[in-house]
Amino acid sequence: MEEFESKLLPILRQGVAIVKMVFFKKLKNHLSAQNPDREAVFINMLAGASVNEIFGTHNTAESFMSFVKENRKLIQETLKNVPLELVDMMVPLTDALRVQVLCDRQEGIDSLSILVHANELKLLLVPREIPLPASFMKLVSALGNKNDLLLPPEIREMDS
Repeated sequence: MEEFESKLLPILRQGVAIVKMVFFKKLKNHLSAQNPDREAVFINMLAGASVNEIFGTHNTAESFMSFVKENRKLIQETLKNVPLELVDMMVPLTDALRVQVLCDRQEGIDSLSILVHANELKLLLVPREIPLPASFMKLVSALGNKNDLLLPPEIREMDS
């Protein structure tokens, strides 16, 4: 069982990363359309900061930390609008966040606060059941294919 889990966790984490990539791409496109006067660099940083805020990751580069500090309200406003403006990403986000926390727990990391924060932001579909690995990977594969991402072989294999 441990050997299976040691092989499964990295694949599930790749699935989470794919959801994050697709969400970043969709959010960036949405923000660009909403803010045509903003420079692409600003939009990229705003989308990246928003994704990082949801998934509890932080870019420690000085320029990025300054951006987050200076644009905290805009990041929060962006996240507040996700359930209204990027509805098609709510299921993948919910499942990816849950899978990330489950993977963390398997590795002895307590990241439950990520789910609490996502719920506070109304980004978590609470009534949705926790996905089984196979169903999560099918969702990831479909999402990646729909968004023209070249998927790693491990993910393509899990979808078959």
